[in-house]
Amino acid sequence: MQSRANISKPVPAVERIILGVDPGSTIMGYCLLRSRGKEAFVLASGVLRLSQYGEHYQRLTAIFHRLNQVVTEYRPDELAIESPFFGKNVQSMLKLGRAQGVAITVALTRGMPVQEYSPRRIKQVITGNGNASKEQVAKMLPSLTTMLNLPETLDETDALATALCHHIELQRPLGPSVSPARKAKQAQTWKQFLEQNPERLKP
Repeated sequence: MQSRANISKPVPAVERIILGVDPGSTIMGYCLLRSRGKEAFVLASGVLRLSQYGEHYQRLTAIFHRLNQVVTEYRPDELAIESPFFGKNVQSMLKLGRAQGVAITVALTRGMPVQEYSPRRIKQVITGNGNASKEQVAKMLPSLTTMLNLPETLDETDALATALCHHIELQRPLGPSVSPARKAKQAQTWKQFLEQNPERLKP
């Protein structure tokens, strides 16, 4: 009897549209990224300038309406949003948190999964340096995705970087990769820890 080898068919890449948002109480950046396998293509990006609205609650209403328009037009599958950083100005942090909350609410009411990324994590994923500047992040984006037109503002590039960070993380089913240098550092650290705490070793 002639045996027939099993030939596995390649699994088609999952295609999804990621809405990236850089929340702000004066300017909000957003970007739509089509993710398919390892490929990423920018569909659209823009900013919502909120300084024209005097009342803070008017600004939150504007964010809600604009993001609803974006979601209706492009039908994104997921939201990737930058989490607020900790600052000394409590009022600014409160307003930023509210703006982020409105964006998340829009996603949740549409049944979209939400993933938050810290500014440092986004910079680390995009540039390899968690302390990179906004300009350094923006310079890396063309090499990581396909763009017909470069975003005009840093708020847009921040939103794109957030979406792209999520796209890259989706390619890592076992979690974020660790550089060889960090692995070596961790190994040295644990070795020192165990040498100093031998009772922690189980027989």
